[in-house]
Amino acid sequence: MPTRSTQRRPRRCRTEAINLEEVFRRFLVHGKVQGVFFRHSTRLEAERLAIRGIARNLPDGSVEVIARGTVPAMQELRVWLHRGPAQARVDAVQESDAGDLGSVPADFVIR
Repeated sequence: MPTRSTQRRPRRCRTEAINLEEVFRRFLVHGKVQGVFFRHSTRLEAERLAIRGIARNLPDGSVEVIARGTVPAMQELRVWLHRGPAQARVDAVQESDAGDLGSVPADFVIR
């Protein structure tokens, strides 16, 4: 018969609960990021991280990424966006809260 101690559920630590919280972020990626498969590569990375959102080219030559995902996934995406695919040259990444931008698709799309 199981003892009382083996019947207990493990306590969820506070950092685990925070890490499962979703965040909604907007990234503007500057540099040589158009015509180098940046949006496609971003979609693949976002899908790997279970992030939903949008990547689109902007008229000024930058790429806008609007993303929703867990805190750890968003941290990984942030690091990846600073590097980008091999063909890209990322000069700067601006990040802001995207809470006022509305909803995102159920998956990650390129526009």
